[in-house]
Amino acid sequence: MPAHSPSEIHAIFQDAFNRGEVEALVALYELNAVLVVNRQPVIGLDAIRQAYQHMLTRQGRMELTTRSVLESGEGLAVLHGSWCLEFPSADSAMTTIHGLSTEVVRRQPDGRWLFVIDEPRTPE
Repeated sequence: MPAHSPSEIHAIFQDAFNRGEVEALVALYELNAVLVVNRQPVIGLDAIRQAYQHMLTRQGRMELTTRSVLESGEGLAVLHGSWCLEFPSADSAMTTIHGLSTEVVRRQPDGRWLFVIDEPRTPE
């Protein structure tokens, strides 16, 4: 499902993540988008796909809340979100991590909004 406004993309991302649908997540990124993983940039759809394939093996459940959207008149927007991720640890207990994210999204010629830059671990 495409995002038709910047404010929709977090809900679509959360839904795809929680369903474990790698291709639905990858479809939210531009061809040469940057996703930061472990403080390192991962560039392009193939690398982003591999990163999510690895992340989703934890079978986590995410809650993502949009905190702000700042949209330019030029088809760009910056989003900030807060997230909470719960996943089973090795001892079967649940582990919970929290964070703040910063993303840049761009309106595509067909009207969809896609991630250009995704930094899920914005320093607090």
